[in-house]
Amino acid sequence: MRIARAFVVALLTFVVYIVFTGSVTIYDLITGVIAAIVVGALCANIVLQNPRKVFDVRRWIHLVAYALHYFFIDEVKAHLDVARRILSPSMPINPGIVRVPYEVVSDYAITAVANSITNTPGTVVVDIDTERKVMYVHWIDVKTTKPSEARKHISETFERFAKKVFD
Repeated sequence: MRIARAFVVALLTFVVYIVFTGSVTIYDLITGVIAAIVVGALCANIVLQNPRKVFDVRRWIHLVAYALHYFFIDEVKAHLDVARRILSPSMPINPGIVRVPYEVVSDYAITAVANSITNTPGTVVVDIDTERKVMYVHWIDVKTTKPSEARKHISETFERFAKKVFD
């Protein structure tokens, strides 16, 4: 099982390495393979618990859907909202920190949701209470202080995708 984990981690590391270098020269391929083997060997038990999940095509489809929805819908709407606030200084803002409950289970899902919230303009996760399953989010324009309603506005969509990909 450790070899399967190491292989999966090495494969993912290699793909990320090649994508971020943007090059497929012999040097980059060899360097990528060496780096991937080292990372796979050192981090297999830390990074991955169930290597079979990585090869589940449905999870990859949901991941692509998550990325497309995030980048082309959620990000665009948030950027337009913040730009409108910048260009209209008289527009009222109501900043504050709200409690946002979450239902995802795995550390990867929690991280994906928190990163999606933080990378979306107008919201930043400032703390996560894993015992209470609550994220504390600074919101540029607090529309509600009720946790369940705040979840609907801030994280519900991210959680729906993250559950399908990571849990």
